Amino acid sequence: MPTVFSVMNHTRPHKTVPTRWIVMGVSGCGKSTVGRALAKHLDTVFYDADDFHPKTNVEKMAAGHPLDDADRAPWLDRLNALMIENPRVVLACSALKKQYRRRLVEGVEGVGFAHLHADFDTLLARMSVRDDHFMPTELLQSQLDTLEPPTPDEAVILDATLGLDQLVTAIADARR
Repeated sequence: MPTVFSVMNHTRPHKTVPTRWIVMGVSGCGKSTVGRALAKHLDTVFYDADDFHPKTNVEKMAAGHPLDDADRAPWLDRLNALMIENPRVVLACSALKKQYRRRLVEGVEGVGFAHLHADFDTLLARMSVRDDHFMPTELLQSQLDTLEPPTPDEAVILDATLGLDQLVTAIADARR
C-alpha cells in the first residue's frame, strides 16, 4: 500500500492553518487534478500555473526544449502576484526548485505545499495518454533532473498513485 506522509509546512509560523495551497510536482503527477479537487473540497478558487506561462514558454516546451531559470522568472512573478491577490487559493504548479518555491510565496502568508511524487514509469504512462497538454513526454526526465524535492518540514509529501479522495483528504487533514 502506498505511504502518505503528512507533515507541517515550514512557511506556517506557529503552525497556522494554511489558506493557500500549492500542489506541486513534475508533469504527470496529477497536480492539476488534485488541485481542482482540493479547491472544491475547501470551497476556494483554483488556478493552474500552466495557464500563466507566456506563449514563448509554451512554444519552447512544446518543441521539446526545457525551460531555464530565465524563462521561468516572469512566470513565477505572475504566480506570486496571484498568490498575494488571493487570500484563499489552490495553485497547481511544478515548483521544481527550492528557489522557485521561495519566489512563489515571497510576501505571502498562510501557504502550504503538497508534493505529489511517483516513479518515472507511472509519470510517463500518465503523460502518454494526455492529448490536451503542451508538455511532451521527452521533457519528463529534465523535470526530474531539475526537481529539488521538498523536505518533510517544507511540504505534505504524498504518493501520487493514491486515489484522488485519499490525496485530497491527506492534504485537508494536514491543515489541522
